[in-house]
Amino acid sequence: MSQDQVDTSKRRFLLAATGAVGGVAAAGVAIPFVGSMLPSAKAKAAGAPIEVDVSKLEPGAQLTVEWRGKPVWIVRRTPEMIAQLDQNADKLSDPGSEAQQQPEYCKNKTRSLKPEYLVVVGVCTHLGCSPTFRADKGAADLGGDWPGGYYCPCHGSRFDLAGRVFKNVPAPVNLVVPPHRYVSDAVLLVGADSKES
Repeated sequence: MSQDQVDTSKRRFLLAATGAVGGVAAAGVAIPFVGSMLPSAKAKAAGAPIEVDVSKLEPGAQLTVEWRGKPVWIVRRTPEMIAQLDQNADKLSDPGSEAQQQPEYCKNKTRSLKPEYLVVVGVCTHLGCSPTFRADKGAADLGGDWPGGYYCPCHGSRFDLAGRVFKNVPAPVNLVVPPHRYVSDAVLLVGADSKES
């Protein structure tokens, strides 16, 4: 065999072997790269439903939990608080909750699955401030006819104890009711839709 003759079978073998090694190396680099684009366990957990034990929540009290980086308020309403909801209708912008700020199963006067519990995202629908829970009915600093609810100190928006917005305030719509359901009488799952309709 002269120096000018080339063994093509060896050349093909070397090209195939080099291509295979290059392919494995490319896959070895691509797998961590693609993996880095997937959400982390922490990010998945931040958007996952959360369980909340409401058994120790006293009537008239509020509990705050975090879901998807936002505060979620759970209020255990007293019978008096629930009765007050009927008296607010003429003062509210959207008393029937026509704007889609809640799941269909919460489109009622209490905006809840169970009238006793209110579950809302604690972010004002005007500019994203966090209103304060003001259950003090008739508070002088909010007007003598204040029925109790939420007051946003940033720009003066007011919401009743169903998270419905009052007329003539900057907030355009009611507070958001997140998807939720009850796992048991004492445990609420925020972030998962109810099987009830």
